[in-house]
Amino acid sequence: MTNSTRTRRSLVALAWMLGVLVAPAAAEDKAAQPAPGLVVSVSEPATDAGLATLRRGGSAVDAAVATAFALAVTWPSAGNLGGGGFMMILPGPGQKPVCVEYRETAPGAATPRTLADYPRLDGHLVCGTPGTVAGLALAHGRYGTLPWRDVVMPAARLAREGFVVDRALAGSLNRVLRKSPKFAELQRVFAPPPGKKKWQPGDRLVQPDLARTLATIATAGPAAFYQGPIAEQIVAEMRAGGGLVSKADLAGYQARLREPIHGTYRGYDVFGPPPPSSGGICLVEMLNILETFRLGADEAGAGGPGAIQAGSPRRWSARDAHLVIEAMRRAFCDRARYLGDPDFVRIPAHLTDKQYARKLAAQIHLERATPSETLAPDVPMAPEPPATTHFSVVDGNGMAVANTYTLENSYGCRVVVRGAGFLLNNEMTDFNRIPGRTDRKGLIGTPPNQIAPGKRMLSSQTPTLVLRDGRLVLVTGSPGGRTIINTVLCTLVNLVDYRMSPREALDAPRLHHAWLPDKVHFEALKDPGYAATVARLRQMGHAFDPRSGKQGDAHTIAINPTTGRPVGLADWRITGKR
Repeated sequence: MTNSTRTRRSLVALAWMLGVLVAPAAAEDKAAQPAPGLVVSVSEPATDAGLATLRRGGSAVDAAVATAFALAVTWPSAGNLGGGGFMMILPGPGQKPVCVEYRETAPGAATPRTLADYPRLDGHLVCGTPGTVAGLALAHGRYGTLPWRDVVMPAARLAREGFVVDRALAGSLNRVLRKSPKFAELQRVFAPPPGKKKWQPGDRLVQPDLARTLATIATAGPAAFYQGPIAEQIVAEMRAGGGLVSKADLAGYQARLREPIHGTYRGYDVFGPPPPSSGGICLVEMLNILETFRLGADEAGAGGPGAIQAGSPRRWSARDAHLVIEAMRRAFCDRARYLGDPDFVRIPAHLTDKQYARKLAAQIHLERATPSETLAPDVPMAPEPPATTHFSVVDGNGMAVANTYTLENSYGCRVVVRGAGFLLNNEMTDFNRIPGRTDRKGLIGTPPNQIAPGKRMLSSQTPTLVLRDGRLVLVTGSPGGRTIINTVLCTLVNLVDYRMSPREALDAPRLHHAWLPDKVHFEALKDPGYAATVARLRQMGHAFDPRSGKQGDAHTIAINPTTGRPVGLADWRITGKR
């Protein structure tokens, strides 16, 4: 994607934040209406829905709810009604962040071996009880200022009137239709316009069934989804396809208000989601390990962190990449060993302790990779297998939202609820599906995340708020399965240790390691500029995933802690609007 294309796709809305006007670059949209805040998402119509909500006097949470419902229309691979997620909220300056957790739950009829003999990632059986509508309602009830109807109806109008499909969505729809021939309702709902075999940019997607569903949620409230006519449609769909989600599962579902995970990194306060997300704990654990080292030391000599020129293409030296990989390896090992739904599993407090991190850091050999299996001799190994979306919002009163939600795989379980027009999740596959089976390919079978009725499956979603001296400086997150946590880590290291600009921090190549499989994913693997780094890492014992490609989609808002000036940043890796 060229820079000019990114500029065209990333039109900037003027915004007020903390009383400071954000001036757009000269080449950007000068005709945009001033809005009391910023919204950054993967979808232009969804971003516009959020901005319009801010202009009507809505809070950042109002805008986030409007954006989330709109994404269910305009980005159906991940935006959703039938999934779940996590919303990090900073209510205002000087206040403590909170987390609205709306992760899906296992149906009451599920057992630890429900999926042990079911190899597929799609179909009715892999659907968990959805949490999105309840979570958005909980956030709105606590921090919204506009009526519920006003934040849901924009999405209903988008579905009823339709919207113009861009290149990214056209490609996504064509792929899912080609790969899902057995799912008749998905084929019907997302069929190309009459007379066309494929979606093309510029086509219009209209979804009348989804429009009726959203209008019902807007007028009758979230109860319509969990106890009313929409719940009846979901249960009928489950019965028809052999799924487990019942009327009682829906009626009993509750989103939770949870205390975020809090850590510090070189003077910054970092807040992430708590379990059942692994994101906050793993992010803080990795940052604590890296804080014991001086990243950039070998390039900058005695200059230490930040001494490298911003935007240097040599940001991933072999030494620094090695340290980051080893930190990732250890945190993801702890993820497999300890993390799950805190209502079912006791989470050790030491995982985010700096003393524990120093112990882990001391085990890192500076010249040699640690074989992953040696970190967990207590986990038996079997012999020799993501579609989420994130958006960020700030308003003129200092409220900020980082929201990540998902259907799990792209288009979830591929089941569209007949007559209701929305997709269901395949989140049951986020449990450790075969009890006791952990293999070198990355299948985890440890006890903390095994299936149980009503249990929330472990997540990697990591919507993150970063503060310094009590003032917001970053709102970020990403999709990408287990790569999510490491995408956020890369962004923070870029900003803090290498003093990159926010734009450079998002554009820089990303690293990922998840303990198992014992392979490094590196966006710049085939870039000649990093050939020496890759060669040295291989000499140290690191193996690379040859399929390494784009990682994440981190739509971010960065705020200068000195001036209060916010900057919206749409990640180039898919598409987006800020």
